[in-house]
Amino acid sequence: MMQRRVSSCRPSTFLLHLLLAGFISPAIEAGNSLIPGQPLYDNGTTLISSSGRFELGFFSPASSSRRYIGIWYRNISQTPVWVANRLSPIDGRSGHLSLSGEGTLVIASENLTIIWSSLTVTGFTNPEATLFDDGNFVVRAAGNDDPDSFSWQSFDSPTDTLLPGMKLGWNVTSGLNRKLTSWASADDPSPGDYTLGIDLQGDPQFLRFGTQQVWRGGPWNGLHFSGAPDMADPNLFNATFVVDLNQVVYSFNGLLDPSITISVLVVNQSAGALQRRVWVGGTGGWDVTWYVPKDPCDTMSACGANAVCDPSAQQMCKCLAGFRLNNSQTWNPGSRPYGCSRHVPLDCRNGTDGFFQIPRTKLPDTSLSVVEKRFGLDQCRVSCIRNCSCTAYASSNVNESKSGCIMWGWGDITDLKLYDNNAGGGQDLFVRLAAFDLIDETLIQPSTNQSSGSSHLALIIAVPALVIFLLGCIAVCVWRRRKRNNCVVVKEIEEKDLDLPLYI
Repeated sequence: MMQRRVSSCRPSTFLLHLLLAGFISPAIEAGNSLIPGQPLYDNGTTLISSSGRFELGFFSPASSSRRYIGIWYRNISQTPVWVANRLSPIDGRSGHLSLSGEGTLVIASENLTIIWSSLTVTGFTNPEATLFDDGNFVVRAAGNDDPDSFSWQSFDSPTDTLLPGMKLGWNVTSGLNRKLTSWASADDPSPGDYTLGIDLQGDPQFLRFGTQQVWRGGPWNGLHFSGAPDMADPNLFNATFVVDLNQVVYSFNGLLDPSITISVLVVNQSAGALQRRVWVGGTGGWDVTWYVPKDPCDTMSACGANAVCDPSAQQMCKCLAGFRLNNSQTWNPGSRPYGCSRHVPLDCRNGTDGFFQIPRTKLPDTSLSVVEKRFGLDQCRVSCIRNCSCTAYASSNVNESKSGCIMWGWGDITDLKLYDNNAGGGQDLFVRLAAFDLIDETLIQPSTNQSSGSSHLALIIAVPALVIFLLGCIAVCVWRRRKRNNCVVVKEIEEKDLDLPLYI
């Protein structure tokens, strides 16, 4: 059944008919459902879910006198987790919420001016709007608990809060995009400047937008989002990320710590911070257990293209091995991050390229990546080296299965961040380099923060490739000597070419 959802609308004859059809009886008694003919008035009456966990009713945020319909956790804090008419508040306590006989939810003022409507016509003979114990407010045929039969539900129109069991992301079939949007301010729940959602380009990834992309959580790696390792706490809840033909969604469920009764994910209006909040019974308030941004490296591509951001280093930004600065002023305070470009061109045709391993990193922007779910890392390396457009690869799944890989190409490597050894998080990224850059000793000496394994891997890959390359040069030279009696095997490298900014 085709459905239309809007956050506000202007009056129409059709809606006025629906409103008048529902505006018959006095206010309802406290319960968990709204039925036609029994409006919910702004007189302190509320809907309460069957277990008493959630409450729905009129509220005014902070110091505002404007009235909204919202849902909040009952008996702990009237902090709304969902707002219906966030674009169209009511002045004064003249409003009411009603359900028409056709199954349309309507918020109207005292003079029957339509403030907000769900604009769904169900065709149900006995519709009801029910507040469930998970915080979802749904329009359904009376007594029908099948989610596929709901004609409208609040979980499909989130505000700034993700509740347990709620889905963030896409219904690919219908095109529905569920995303979180911050409030404009503490006393104004209208849509603010920051949005959190799932980007479907390439390997799907978590993104937070302002006027532009401001933070990237990265792709899901089987355990958590690559750029948000602390976001999924296995001791607190079960997190899942589903990618199939019908949906691409993130959700969390099942609080595992008995001392914590509530956990939510919120896009805060203050600088757009994304926060994991928990309610601990003994404190009587919300505790923030995780948040981003935490440091300057959480800014989208803080160091520019082909560079890595290390928040614990004295010099936060460095070029990747085999790359050098595009502009000497690129990382000065207030300067634009111009990033880095490749030092020596790749030589895909002769097969001399290899890979340099960068450990403990947030994976690059995956909007131009390709995922091969059948490949392990060895197969991924072979596939990448054979594809002249492939610039890097990594495992797409670091859980027990270790299956699948991501390959990058057709552009720069952007938005890399290093994680400290003790902090956990991050994974191995293999960046394609020319043989010269791999064999150069200045590029393979490990720092105190890097294991020697990555250097050994670079040498193992690079040395055979360089030997093959030099043997090929010698063979060409022998042939040329016979023709012209002259041969140049190795080009002299100027000293200035070795003065490179390094990743390590």
